Amino acid sequence: MVTSLPDVSEVPLPLDAWKGWFVEAAALIVSKVPPDGVAIFFQTDIKRDGVWVDKGYLVQKAIEQQGAGLLWHKVVCRAPAGKVTFGRPAYAHLLCCAPALRLTPGESTADVLPDAGEMTWARAIGLNACEAACQFILKRTTTRTVVDPFCGVGTVLAVANRLGLDAIGVELNRKRAEKARQLAL
Repeated sequence: MVTSLPDVSEVPLPLDAWKGWFVEAAALIVSKVPPDGVAIFFQTDIKRDGVWVDKGYLVQKAIEQQGAGLLWHKVVCRAPAGKVTFGRPAYAHLLCCAPALRLTPGESTADVLPDAGEMTWARAIGLNACEAACQFILKRTTTRTVVDPFCGVGTVLAVANRLGLDAIGVELNRKRAEKARQLAL
């Protein structure tokens, strides 16, 4: 699984109800990961009513609820370090968890990705972050199918296919789903 869960602006719920939905959806995703697989989440925090909403924390709550292990948590720079941004931070979270897979210290990778990469739309995972996620799957798991249950315009699917992985996506928005069918990188 490689995905970004929808932001509160995309789900017709009040903030507190959305937080509960978000944790529940992330937990459901983690619960469906096979023993030899991983779930990787790309999430960007938001500000609502002057308060920071940390989506990485919400994902970690779901991981703990499912008894999975957090293998790594990377900071992905969406803008150059030191640049002031409004509403959304200049970074995103890239979190990887697994029900059974564990890593040794020798399997560590960089904790900061200095450039998310080109984005196929405003809320997409950057191509560099997506490539890092799919490369991890190729190198550290036996999984050869990537599932993105919130695929948007299909960035994860296109990158996975380019790297030789099969990919399955789900998208409720018809326009985004059509773009996902056409996206090739």
